[in-house]
Amino acid sequence: MQGWEDIRAEVLRRIRARIWPPGGLIPGEEALAQEFGVARATVNRALRDLAEAGVITRRKRAGTRVAELPVRRARLDIPVIRLDVLARGQAYSFDLLADRVQPAPVPVTARLGLPEASPLRYLETLHMADGRPYVLETRWLNPAILPDPAPDFARVSANEWLVTHVSLVSGDIAFTAEPASAREAEVLGIPEATALLVAERTTQGTGGPVTWVRLAHAPGHRVQMTF
Repeated sequence: MQGWEDIRAEVLRRIRARIWPPGGLIPGEEALAQEFGVARATVNRALRDLAEAGVITRRKRAGTRVAELPVRRARLDIPVIRLDVLARGQAYSFDLLADRVQPAPVPVTARLGLPEASPLRYLETLHMADGRPYVLETRWLNPAILPDPAPDFARVSANEWLVTHVSLVSGDIAFTAEPASAREAEVLGIPEATALLVAERTTQGTGGPVTWVRLAHAPGHRVQMTF
């Protein structure tokens, strides 16, 4: 049976071959599902992916059309820090420095769209490369997205568990250069106010808000993105 990736590939092939030209109307989900012998939900998943990529446009009662001017939309995959370290040829380890449930500060709940003082799980994790500080991860995690029993974040980092277990639908990320706070300086073993590359990210999942995280990278860190 064909999966949604196969349907996506065939639709994209027809668009590139100008079988369905720019601005042209393509068959509806029901017709495509019948043609390919799959469930309508499979076709919907394929078309949704193409719409998110800017290849097609979808409007209620107006149907689905090939985009007049296809737009490439950048996607940022959330990296697993462990794999990032291993890819550099270094040994990976991490220490869970804090793990508790407490009312989250207003800036965090506001970013996540949660009521003020919502109790969230606070996690502080130091990721290391060859035994040296690599990234200090400060995270507020929505307990509602966790299974029962919850994972042991002393055994698997929250970063890795979330990437591999939680489906995300949206998010935002900001990179800044900031002076190291007293806590960051202590944990990273650097002088206070040392310039650090900091990434702050919020993510939303299919079940609602997932997490707010701050990643303070040790001096000398380099970020590379592929579009």
